[in-house]
Amino acid sequence: MFLIEEELKKLPGKPGVYIMHGEKDEIIYVGKAVSLKNRVRQYFQSSRNKGAKIEQMVTHITRFEYIVTDSELEALVLECNLIKEHRPKYNTMLKDDKTYPFIKVTVNEPYPRVLFSRTMKKDKAKYFGPYTSSTAVKDVIELVRKIYMVRSCNRNLPRDCGKDRPCLYYHMKQCTAPCQGNVSEEAYKQNIGQVLHFLNGNYKETIDQLTEKMMAASEEMRFEDAAGYRDLINSIRRIGERQKITTYGEEDRDIIAVAMDESEDLREQDAVVQVFFMRGGRLIGRDHFFLRVARGDTKAQVLSSFLKQFYAGTPFIPAEIMMQTEIEDGEIIEDWLTARRKQRVHIRVPKKGTKEKLVELAKENAWMVLSKDRERIKREEGRTIGAVKEIEDWLGLKDIVRMEAYDISNISGFESVGSMVVYEKGKPKRSDYRKFKIKWVQGPNDYASMEEVLTRRFTHESKGEYDSFSILPDLILMDGGRGQVNIARKVLGELGIDIPVCGMVKDDNHRTRGVYFNNVEIPIDTSGEGFHLVTRIQDEAHRFAIEYHRSLRSKEQVHSVLDDIPGIGETRRKALMRRFRSVENIRDASVEELSQTESMNVQSAEAVYQFFHRAPNHTNV
Repeated sequence: MFLIEEELKKLPGKPGVYIMHGEKDEIIYVGKAVSLKNRVRQYFQSSRNKGAKIEQMVTHITRFEYIVTDSELEALVLECNLIKEHRPKYNTMLKDDKTYPFIKVTVNEPYPRVLFSRTMKKDKAKYFGPYTSSTAVKDVIELVRKIYMVRSCNRNLPRDCGKDRPCLYYHMKQCTAPCQGNVSEEAYKQNIGQVLHFLNGNYKETIDQLTEKMMAASEEMRFEDAAGYRDLINSIRRIGERQKITTYGEEDRDIIAVAMDESEDLREQDAVVQVFFMRGGRLIGRDHFFLRVARGDTKAQVLSSFLKQFYAGTPFIPAEIMMQTEIEDGEIIEDWLTARRKQRVHIRVPKKGTKEKLVELAKENAWMVLSKDRERIKREEGRTIGAVKEIEDWLGLKDIVRMEAYDISNISGFESVGSMVVYEKGKPKRSDYRKFKIKWVQGPNDYASMEEVLTRRFTHESKGEYDSFSILPDLILMDGGRGQVNIARKVLGELGIDIPVCGMVKDDNHRTRGVYFNNVEIPIDTSGEGFHLVTRIQDEAHRFAIEYHRSLRSKEQVHSVLDDIPGIGETRRKALMRRFRSVENIRDASVEELSQTESMNVQSAEAVYQFFHRAPNHTNV
């Protein structure tokens, strides 16, 4: 038994991270401390004014654990990682995990490419961004390819030069086809130099060049070409017009402000943090983030939590971060960000001038978002959290967070598949969706197929890190009534797992009419949000299964006769088709000719030859 008073005496006076556990042994709070002994004891001292959130949290603590670190900076890094992984209830939390797109130029390649990327790696490529709109990034990449005719393929050049025909972009005059040896590395890299110049915001030179080409085409009466140049010029100008705000410096900086109602009578509330992204002295975009905060949280506490969560998950860290108020652990966060950036990072609170006005502008925008979205947030919570509460009331359950739904799809037993969709707090968590290709069951048998899917799901060994099987659901939803529910209960019973199982029952018109739980069909209000959520989950499980089944059918339809030859996989099949162009030519080739094909050897060549000369002729590819 864990005795809190006894364990408090054992705490070391060293820096580290402490982890509070609740009644279900779930992690409810993660914090860092310069001295674990002093910090953790404060939570359990009745004489201290801890604030409403901490007081409420302490009543739920059943045990705590701690991890000692060598410094406060190490404790900060560990705290960020644990909060991101476990998302504790009493930590101020970002409501969504956003990633920002970058433009990646692979200057480390002989023939560089311009690509869309959501990560920034140490791979010697050049990255531009981050940008707040993926659509804008894709537009810029398309524009760059049209103007500078750089390649977009994944071919390994110059190794693969001449091995295949040029792609459609070459025929559309949007690529110079370096894959055919049409352009030297030196000439191609001159184009890439212009691309880098352009992406750094130097548009005038490109506009002047295109204007000359447009005028020349017009004089030569090539009006279609002239119109194309005109459209490119207009696209570049639109990109340039997005840079509305400029500052006197060339620095990269983020401007951060929070809007929140600090009324004491609010138990839980929302806050909005607005971030302006300044790159090279220009405002390239902005974004806002909703946070879950509790009564008693101050703006400084919310901003401190935001900085740690936001910059733990973004690959780009600017040289300067400007905020509306000082934060308690600002110096240690500066040191952490400096270590991540590998250059000095400053957190500043401007008091006057242009910078202070930018912070005020960010704060105004945050308030506008908070005011405008309060009603939308309430409606969204009704569709999600409110709907989950209705389901809890139907079934007599509490604290449902994660729901998993299952479905089976087949046509006359062909390629039976199963789907698993996951909803958390009433919202789909698509990263945790999984599909199952039925392996143990022959023919159309939905009950046996469902038994296989559930057995594989709940006996699957989770990887060390988080994956979709590492967390058990609070409720299982089956697409069907008593039969499907009993299959699920049988599997769970054999595995010794106790999870409530509910069936989603449909009427003769294939519409949801009720739920089946504890051997009783429960009628439900078809106008309520709970009903609409169950219907969405049921339709999503069905859609996901159908899509997977359709993809397998499509693969089966493009099956090649070469796939039936032992030792001939996808690589050899493609090599044979590249050289011989048709199955008939492969059939007529000698063993020697076959063995001279790329990736083939004498043994595989003999297998191909024997296959065609022992079996009836085939012609489908």
